[in-house]
Amino acid sequence: MGLYTQVVTSAVRPIPSEWIGLPRLKIVVSIDGLQPEHDERRTPATYDRILKHIKGHQITVHCTVTRQQSRREGYLEEFVRFWSGNPDTNQIWISLYTPQIGEQSPERLAPADRERIVAALMHMRKSFPKLRMPAGLIEAYVRPPQNPNDCIFAQTTTCVSADFTRQIAPCQFGGNPDCSNCGCIASAALKAVGRHRLPGGLRVGAIFEHSLTFGRGIRRVRGYVSS
Repeated sequence: MGLYTQVVTSAVRPIPSEWIGLPRLKIVVSIDGLQPEHDERRTPATYDRILKHIKGHQITVHCTVTRQQSRREGYLEEFVRFWSGNPDTNQIWISLYTPQIGEQSPERLAPADRERIVAALMHMRKSFPKLRMPAGLIEAYVRPPQNPNDCIFAQTTTCVSADFTRQIAPCQFGGNPDCSNCGCIASAALKAVGRHRLPGGLRVGAIFEHSLTFGRGIRRVRGYVSS
């Protein structure tokens, strides 16, 4: 049907060999840093299992950077270098840790941490082709959306619990996420798209905003008519 599917996994279990080469299928493996940190946080989803289970596939490596990682000199580059050298890696994505409002945890990034990560990503994207992060996306980490209404991703997705019984809002983070410190790669990517200007100067985000307003109006009308 021409639909694209993205499967996010820890690779704690084998990835079906039947998926190898399937068109329009992206396999994203969540990896929490280098082996010592990942194995401590993700057991039993250890590096050894990941390396075994991704054999023959072309995966997207996704890592969410925390404050601890950002403050270790050269850590992020070592991570990108390791996975860039793996033949089963197709591309690498880096997100930043997104806290809840009022959260004070060891993982929460300080403004200086965020600036350091952004600078490192800007530098590494030129040296590591598998780090598929355009400059516009990385720049979006500097000024995240201030609230869910300012986030294209939050407004265009519906997230539900694993048992399909309840909606997760306002986005996949649930609860009360601190949007001003958002590090979601999907949110950053769509913000970058929204900033892009078409020939003539029209901003893509403006098209989205008008479309969303129109769609909400239609829903209100239909709701009124149906009642």
